[in-house]
Amino acid sequence: MYTPNPIDTAHITLGNDIIALCETLAKNTHEVWAAGRASEGWTYGNMRDDEKKLHPCLVPYEDLPESEKDYDRATAMETLKVILSLGYVVRPPE
Repeated sequence: MYTPNPIDTAHITLGNDIIALCETLAKNTHEVWAAGRASEGWTYGNMRDDEKKLHPCLVPYEDLPESEKDYDRATAMETLKVILSLGYVVRPPE
């Protein structure tokens, strides 16, 4: 049986500049997902319908429900925490 074993990032604290970066990454995550769906022939629909390839989240990031934004934010935040926990440095451009 598979047991997930993610990298422990509990000790990582993100500063305000990195938290702001998370929102940009979350929006980009949505854009990449939406572009992939669109390339597969999916379009917007009020209800998800896999057979008709309709999805209610094929809207701009700003129009997503907060629950969907939170999913993308959590992905971005955890990715940044893993990067930092592995010893990489993330800093704003000069």
